[in-house]
Amino acid sequence: MSVEGYNYYDETDFTRNIHGKCKSYMYHHVVLTMQDGSSFDGIIEGVDDNGVSVLVGEDATEQERDDFEDQRYGGYGGYGGYGGYGGPRRRFRRFRRQFFPIAALAALSLLPYAYPYPYPYYPPYYPYY
Repeated sequence: MSVEGYNYYDETDFTRNIHGKCKSYMYHHVVLTMQDGSSFDGIIEGVDDNGVSVLVGEDATEQERDDFEDQRYGGYGGYGGYGGYGGPRRRFRRFRRQFFPIAALAALSLLPYAYPYPYPYYPPYYPYY
């Protein structure tokens, strides 16, 4: 038996494994690592035999509103990323749908998220001691 010609890495098992992971992580915030080394974070929206549909987040600022205020008030905004009259500019997270082929995925992992407890623990109230 020749060991040199045997393929230990089966491509179909790997894609089946990634496909199963994508199905189990559906509607969760995950980190997708591609074969070229790039990584994306997003919410898995749909999985089919060819690929994964992901809502990828991108940061957006209030650029349109700031441009309008600069025209109205003569251009005296803020400096250094801060708007005039107050704190820093507000950021928004906008999600865009992208499709990634399963063959291009190298790894898939859940994004860690800590669930904060809504209030501190107090012992129960017993009025009859």
